[in-house]
Amino acid sequence: MAGITDSRFLNKVIPYGFNVATLGGYSLDAPTIEASKKIIERGRKEFDFPLDDIFSHIENEVASIKSVHKNVKVSANVRSTTPQPIIEVGNIKDLDIVEINCHCRQEEILAIGCGQEMLKRADLGDFISQVVDDVDCAVSVKIRANVNGIDTLNIAKIIESAGAEYLHIDAMKKGIFDADYELLRNVCNNTNIKVIGNNSINSIENAEKMIDTGVCGFSIARSVISGKLEFNIANF
Repeated sequence: MAGITDSRFLNKVIPYGFNVATLGGYSLDAPTIEASKKIIERGRKEFDFPLDDIFSHIENEVASIKSVHKNVKVSANVRSTTPQPIIEVGNIKDLDIVEINCHCRQEEILAIGCGQEMLKRADLGDFISQVVDDVDCAVSVKIRANVNGIDTLNIAKIIESAGAEYLHIDAMKKGIFDADYELLRNVCNNTNIKVIGNNSINSIENAEKMIDTGVCGFSIARSVISGKLEFNIANF
């Protein structure tokens, strides 16, 4: 979904029943912006804004959604090698949630220690705590489940202890074409953080299976890539 989840797209799909809209993911510092340029060079769509423009761009995108959908929470998914740029975004007017990206698996992002590589940082909890302590909005952390060498439940507990309000889990599992519902259930049963489930929500049936794990909500990406949904979540 990189390069698609901007305010124009989100304003189009919010009426299908969404109560949170996530912008991004955005690269916020010199290393992540340079990595994004390399991703674009090999043909993948990616948000590409100079360092001097990115913060005002996000501010304008938030305002664009809020001007149309005042009751919808707006989140921004962001990447940075240090907490300070994320803190700056987290203090943007009317932004409800800043989401730390510990999820991206593009090689260029991993090479600089960002995306899912963040899950290996010994100071991950401190990184998140710095953001939590210095922003005016809620903090979410998006992670990828079942990363080799990573205990997802342990990471969830670190994120909870750091003070994040939301844990957004892409519950993918190698070799299966469905969400890892058991992993989601395990995290929900062993933490008190608000878990948002992600992966394979392409029907009401799958949404119900995900809710049954104990998550407080779910996110949808690829099923709205056309700008519409093939199923109705408005009354879910």
